[in-house]
Amino acid sequence: MNSIKIDIIGDIHGCVKEFKELTIELGYNWDSGFPVHPDSRVLGFVGDLTDRGPESIKVIEIVWQLVIKHKKAFYTPGNHCNKLYRFLLGNKVQIAHGLETTVAEYESLNKKEQQTISKKFMELYEKAPLYLQLDEQRLVIAHAGIKQEYIGQTHSKVKEFVLYGDITGKKNLDGSPVRRDWAKNYHGAPCIVYGHTPVKEPRIINNTYNIDTGAVFGGKLTALRYPEMELFTVASTMPYIEEKFKQFD
Repeated sequence: MNSIKIDIIGDIHGCVKEFKELTIELGYNWDSGFPVHPDSRVLGFVGDLTDRGPESIKVIEIVWQLVIKHKKAFYTPGNHCNKLYRFLLGNKVQIAHGLETTVAEYESLNKKEQQTISKKFMELYEKAPLYLQLDEQRLVIAHAGIKQEYIGQTHSKVKEFVLYGDITGKKNLDGSPVRRDWAKNYHGAPCIVYGHTPVKEPRIINNTYNIDTGAVFGGKLTALRYPEMELFTVASTMPYIEEKFKQFD
C-alpha cells in the first residue's frame, strides 16, 4: 500500500503570507485560491491557525476550503482553535493572549460575513479529530504532542495534553504554564508531529518533530514532508520576539 504523502505545517497563527510562500516552496499552486499539489500530495495542519498574526480569518477560510470542501488536507485543533470555538459558541472566554486580534478581525466584518466565517470555523473544528492517526498509525499529528500510552484514547486528560502539552499546574513568570519535556521520554513507534511550543529550529528527538518555529514571533514557518522526512522553512515577516522561543537543554 502506498504511504500517505502529506506536508505537515506548523502553527500558522494568521500568517497567510508565510503560509502561501511555504506551500509554493513545497510545489503547491494557488490558481484556485488555495494550495493544490500536482502530485496529489495533501497538507496537514497541527492547529493554532489563528490569533496574533495579521490574517486569521483568511487562514480559516483557506483551511476550511481545503479540509471540508475539497478534502485535500487534514486538520487537528490547537488550544487557540479551542478558545476561538468557545468564543464563537458565546461562552465567556478571556479575549487575550492573541485571541483579541482574531476577534477584532471578526468584529470588523458585517453580520452576514460573521455568520459565514463562524459557521465555517465551527464546522472545521467540530469535524476535526482531537489528534490524527495516519499511515496505518505510523504517523500521529497532535497539536502539543501526545504520550505513547494516550495514543488511541480521547478522555479529558488526553485532551488537556494534546491541546496544552504536559503541564505541571505551575506558571512561569510571564504567566505561561510550566510544561514537562514529554518528547525526551517518548519511545513509541509512531512518529509524532506537533507544534505549540515555539522553537528556533525544528526539534527532532525520539521520533518526535516539533515544527512550531514561531512564525508569528518573527521566526520561521516550517513544514515536514512525510514520508520523506524533509523539512522546509520560510522566514517570517513578523517582528522578532526572542523571549517567546523555548530553549531545551
